[in-house]
Amino acid sequence: MPKVPILMPQLGESIAEATIIRLNIAVGDSVVPDQEVIEVETNKATMGVTALCAGEVVDIVAQEGVSYAVGTVLGVLEVTQEEVDRTGETTLDDIAAAENSNASNAAPANDGGDEEANLHFKTEDGGYHEPKLVEPNVQGLPVPTGKGGAHYISPRMRARMTELGLRAADISAITGSGAGGRVTVEDLEAFLEYIDTWPRTKASPMRLAVADAMRRSWTRPLATVARPLVMDKILNHRRNQNPKPGPALYLLRALAIALAENPTTAGYLIGENVVHPRAFDIGVAVQVDDGVLVPIIRNADTKTLSELVADYDNLVELARARKLPADATQHGIATVTNFGTFGLTWGTPIPLPNETLILGLSAGVKKPVWSDETGTFIPVTEAEIDLTFDHRVVDGGGAGMLLNRISELLQAPEQL
Repeated sequence: MPKVPILMPQLGESIAEATIIRLNIAVGDSVVPDQEVIEVETNKATMGVTALCAGEVVDIVAQEGVSYAVGTVLGVLEVTQEEVDRTGETTLDDIAAAENSNASNAAPANDGGDEEANLHFKTEDGGYHEPKLVEPNVQGLPVPTGKGGAHYISPRMRARMTELGLRAADISAITGSGAGGRVTVEDLEAFLEYIDTWPRTKASPMRLAVADAMRRSWTRPLATVARPLVMDKILNHRRNQNPKPGPALYLLRALAIALAENPTTAGYLIGENVVHPRAFDIGVAVQVDDGVLVPIIRNADTKTLSELVADYDNLVELARARKLPADATQHGIATVTNFGTFGLTWGTPIPLPNETLILGLSAGVKKPVWSDETGTFIPVTEAEIDLTFDHRVVDGGGAGMLLNRISELLQAPEQL
């Protein structure tokens, strides 16, 4: 009689493997379609593996407490040919034939019947080769089922990482030896022993805070759009001001005005609602020793550029001296960063976890730009402005329109 494998299914997008929690079947049991035969745990939830056709359990490979990659054979059912025809399920014969076929001419199924296919498909340790016919069953975007790296963390591994104060990102450099490339506790201990003699420095509280914020921020789908910005009008306006606004303050003021015109672009996605900001408080990134501080300019949409200069300069100075009051860094809705001060001509800044947007300014570069008025190329100072956004809240078109509006406002700096 035909034999049909029970496979570890694709249990969700980005789920590459799962750990067996409970076996609900034993060899000799009869199962029916859609019966939950195995209970598994992923890094997201506890789920069930169901039988896709009726039959008798003739082999169980899976072991409780062990993780298996998507597509791994967990057990085998003996079924009738009528059941195979009804469900269209892939048998061990089908898999053995596919594995023995060449690129131009697929070989026929083994003449030796089910037993020969079963022997061909079985490995020396009593398991089974991973079927080449298995494809992820989640439709739409491609779902990776990678075989290397820390895709899944078992409960035992998670407990050991908690003891050591480690997070998932900390073990991304470790090559796993477990099922599906899973990083085991033994892999972790070997890696820690390997790097034990390497030189190291203690991470400062500031660095740890930045690392934690970036880990949390990167749990969202972030995207970046950019466009050139001619800086000449801003630079000319700045020369005539006393005190002179910093370049980032021009961006901050333009961003606040643009967001006040369209508040949804700075909203938060909470459940099924987009929560709009109540005030347009914009932060400015300030580089300090071993990290970044982000003091907040309150109500930046209601004050003119000249009114904001004193507050801006004071907060930047306090930040560089590490003397910011606690309330000066809380509850901003977006951030502006001038990475051009380091000579960088482009970048992809990352917003804070509590913010949807961050606007970056690159270094200005002299470039020839065609002028329709003079019919010649004229030299201008051009920079790039980059907007990174939470793609759950804002789409590329919306981000592009926001960036275009910011650029338009910056071409009339006297009105900021």
